[in-house]
Amino acid sequence: MSSPNNTSTSPGDGAGATQNPDEKPRLTEEEKKQNHIASEDDGDEDEDGDEVETHMRARCLRLFLALFFFSRQQKRRQAIREGFDRLTELVPGLEGQGRSEGLVLKRTVEFMRQQIEERRVMVDQIERAGGRVDDELKK
Repeated sequence: MSSPNNTSTSPGDGAGATQNPDEKPRLTEEEKKQNHIASEDDGDEDEDGDEVETHMRARCLRLFLALFFFSRQQKRRQAIREGFDRLTELVPGLEGQGRSEGLVLKRTVEFMRQQIEERRVMVDQIERAGGRVDDELKK
C-alpha cells in the first residue's frame, strides 16, 4: 500500500514534484555520509563500544539481581533460624542444646500433642464437675 504523503522525487530533481509541507526534504547520499561521519566525531562510541556497553550493563544487571536475591535468601534463612531459636525457648527440654532442626520440629510436635491432650483432659474434668466449656475451647 502507498500513502498519499509519499512522493517519488530523486535527489536534486525538484521540478514537478509535490511535497507535503510537514515532511522534511530527503537527504542525498552525500548528506547521509556527512551526517554519519559527523556523528562518529561527536565522541560517541562505535558499534563495538555499544556492544561492550550493552554486555557490561547486562552483566551489572545480573550481578545486581544475584545480590538482591542473595540478600532476600539471607533474610529468609535468618527468619527461619530465629523461628527455631524461639521454639527452643518455648519447648521444654530444648533449652541450651545444639539445634538440629529435625529434632526441634519432632520435639515441638510432641509438645503440642501433649498440650492438646492436657487441654482435653481439663475440659473433661470441668464438664464432670458440672461446669460448662464453650464449644470453641473444646476444639
